[in-house]
Amino acid sequence: MKKLLVFFAAGCVGALINSLAIWLLGEQGITARFGIAIAPNLSPNWLYPRIVWGGIWGLLFVLPMLTSRPLSKGLLLSLFPTAVQLLLVFPQAHKGLGGVELGLYTPILVLVVNGLWGATTALTIRYAR
Repeated sequence: MKKLLVFFAAGCVGALINSLAIWLLGEQGITARFGIAIAPNLSPNWLYPRIVWGGIWGLLFVLPMLTSRPLSKGLLLSLFPTAVQLLLVFPQAHKGLGGVELGLYTPILVLVVNGLWGATTALTIRYAR
């Protein structure tokens, strides 16, 4: 049980870093420069569900693979929430497959910031042990 709590908490930390990165990229106009219409307001209504889902996704770290390479494991596992975002969430929100309605570089942004989530989560788990 303790292991699952660590994975959930680490996923929450990863999601906080992921969310702050997305917000900062939007706030600084970087997403707009790349033609990506993502610039969220940093509010509890936007942040809370992202952190909770990050914790839930963090439970993937229970999978017994690449245990000696936590960063690789984090980057590999980050592909799962990336796939869900690009193939399910964006299309259901009428933003197109991969979120291309938000800009052609949206899939790359999602891949990068979710990679940041995976790396942060993996390193948090490593240092929590």
